[in-house]
Amino acid sequence: MTERQVTLMNDFKPRIIMVTPSYMLSILDEFRRQGIDPRESSIEVGIFGAEPWTNAMRSEIEQAFNMHAVDIYGLSEVMGPGVANECVETKDGLHVWEDHFYPEIIDPVTGAVLPDGELGELVFTTLTKEGLPMVRYRTRDLTRLLPGTARSMRRIEKITGRSDDMIILRGVNVFPTQIEEQILKCGGLAPHFQIELTRAGRMDNMIVHVECAANFTDAAARAQSAKELAHHIKSVVGISTRIEVQDPTSIARSEGKAKRVVDNRPKT
Repeated sequence: MTERQVTLMNDFKPRIIMVTPSYMLSILDEFRRQGIDPRESSIEVGIFGAEPWTNAMRSEIEQAFNMHAVDIYGLSEVMGPGVANECVETKDGLHVWEDHFYPEIIDPVTGAVLPDGELGELVFTTLTKEGLPMVRYRTRDLTRLLPGTARSMRRIEKITGRSDDMIILRGVNVFPTQIEEQILKCGGLAPHFQIELTRAGRMDNMIVHVECAANFTDAAARAQSAKELAHHIKSVVGISTRIEVQDPTSIARSEGKAKRVVDNRPKT
């Protein structure tokens, strides 16, 4: 996010913004860098998608901007954004537009169809698309189908990860969103992070690179934050990790999908 872009945003006073959640954090950083109170912006609703994000990140964005933050789901093979969307009234999952798309949940290993409420891989069949119809297209996204609430159509739960980007570390299944949730519990850390996977001998290891908050830059504070985060990850996720607390703005920002995992393990 550039100074010029923030200026244009303030000039045009948009009520709705649609970006990735990680880019919204970059916008928040730029507001604060310029000394602008984000709660004074004109934005009332943010529509965020294209990458998994947590309710903790939703809360941070909503509190920072005094706005509603809702999830949107789509994929380019089907139609792009808008296959499903969260409702401002409830924020309890994304209603699928079932008059155009027929959703199913399958076991990602066996392909067996699972009943509503069971966690599995999301599959779509297009009902009205003519140019490139899709029949039982496997999205690789993990979620579950739930009854409708604010709308009559069924909901999908917020995407927890993908069946093909799940990290298996020493026998434990880990999603980047789980690490994000633990980072957001630590007051001395900013929500910008990257996971590095390495291998020493036969042992896979995880390093979490995360930025310190602007007011937690001294060595003692960083060490305490690293210790706290390692404890949360071990207690909740069940794995031991090395934490590298870095300077503010040192982790590359994304203008699209955030690259959360860097796999430096040998490929053979």
